[in-house]
Amino acid sequence: MKYTLIVVVVFVLTQLVSCSGKGSNEFGNAEEAANLKKPNLVIIYMDDLGYGDLSAYGATAISTPNMDRLTNGGVRFTNGYATSATCTPSRYGLLTGSYPWRNKDAKILPGTAPLLIGTDQLTIPKMLKNLGYHTGIVGKWHLGLGEGDVNWNEPISPGPNEVGFDYSYIMAATQDRVPTVYIENGDVVNLDPNDPIEISYDQNFEGEPTGKDNPELTTMKWHHGHNNSIVNGIPRIGFMKGGEAAKWSDVDMADHFLEKAQSYVKSHKDGPFFLYYAFQQPHVPRTPNPRFVGKSGMGPRGDVILEADWMVGEFMKTLENEGLLENTMIIFTSDNGPVLNDGYYDDAVEKLGDHTPAGPLRGGKYSLFEAGTRVPFFTYWKGKIEPKVSDALVSQMDILNSLSSFLGSNETTKDGEDMINVFMGESQVGRESLILEATSRTALRKGDWLMIPPYQGPDKNKEVNIELGNSSDYQLYNLKNDIGQKTNLATSNEKKLKELKNEYESLVGDYHVAGGALDLK
Repeated sequence: MKYTLIVVVVFVLTQLVSCSGKGSNEFGNAEEAANLKKPNLVIIYMDDLGYGDLSAYGATAISTPNMDRLTNGGVRFTNGYATSATCTPSRYGLLTGSYPWRNKDAKILPGTAPLLIGTDQLTIPKMLKNLGYHTGIVGKWHLGLGEGDVNWNEPISPGPNEVGFDYSYIMAATQDRVPTVYIENGDVVNLDPNDPIEISYDQNFEGEPTGKDNPELTTMKWHHGHNNSIVNGIPRIGFMKGGEAAKWSDVDMADHFLEKAQSYVKSHKDGPFFLYYAFQQPHVPRTPNPRFVGKSGMGPRGDVILEADWMVGEFMKTLENEGLLENTMIIFTSDNGPVLNDGYYDDAVEKLGDHTPAGPLRGGKYSLFEAGTRVPFFTYWKGKIEPKVSDALVSQMDILNSLSSFLGSNETTKDGEDMINVFMGESQVGRESLILEATSRTALRKGDWLMIPPYQGPDKNKEVNIELGNSSDYQLYNLKNDIGQKTNLATSNEKKLKELKNEYESLVGDYHVAGGALDLK
């Protein structure tokens, strides 16, 4: 039988095969795997999509039928985690299978940052490439490019292609940061050599308008942070000059990435292939195509979620039309939890209505509370994974080791675990523990418990610090009984607190000092 595995970040790894016991795989061993047609893999990675943003996860004010079809047709995880509550470190953890807090540079990067992943480092695409896969990325990168001083007018290296991707079609950082151009295999798309690109995150270029000084030129108003160069009426983070012909159209971005993802699938349908399809929604600036404007009734944030759902549906149609659905494993998840006002006035707060992007969870993007890192996470493989809900504790870091085990590779990382049977829905035994991170602060999830060490917040605003999870005291929550983290049990259950403190120390060591935690002794 022909197999095609597609990891669409829907953690469709669960029913890839009837395995007996942790670590077994469909092919038995690497030699057998080499003699069989390998399945295609697809990871679909959303950007700032919250635990409660999908109707399959309980949303009632918004409907996401295409995502729901995958969620309800595979294994829906209720305890699926990104490694971090912000995008760059989560993407690092996903692709490398390693805790981002071990890398001091794994923070939210500017568009000019050097490549964060080492070219000698193991990654999902590199592991799969060694097994004969063609590997591709389409969408958001935000893991740095070059070696620190990129000339955007020449081939850019190192980048995705140097850490395992055969094909890359990306935006360098985020939609709200310069450079606002697409990059294909290291080259800026549609670049006019007579209009070279210049980028700075320190100072503006003479004569270039900004959101701060020229608000009359903007069509989207900045609330905080986003007041530098104006592109398509939208003020961005960072300064850019030149490259007019290469600048993207924001309202067409989702369509553009979809077309590239579909083309990649069609070009490599004979497989095996791995596609990392990294959406930009619902990250700011939220710029739905006119086809979706006003469709949600919740402003641009709701509209781009509906837009992304439609894109997922169209992508799945392509897999089906190319005869790949039954041979494709899809893993679907998000880089971190939701945020409403993230720098622009776009009615995300005012038009929210009854919708709760975090669902029953507390917190959101940037926060150590659950909604910062617990995200939609599901695996789908038509005919291989049976529909079910799993409470097993799993992390995006586990994808690398799980795929490696399934395919018979011996390449693994120390932080990731082999969860292939869990992803396939054949086991409910997930991780015992997981370190979670939010803006350099870490916490411990173990079993039903979450322990947050004391942190002195960088912001003097007490309400902001509470929202982020900062406190001068330990915080201890039983998530099984208190999913909304309303009752701190640190004082009333000192025995459990001590147990988790010791576990945390053994896993994290001295990192808490660099991360800003108070003395644990």
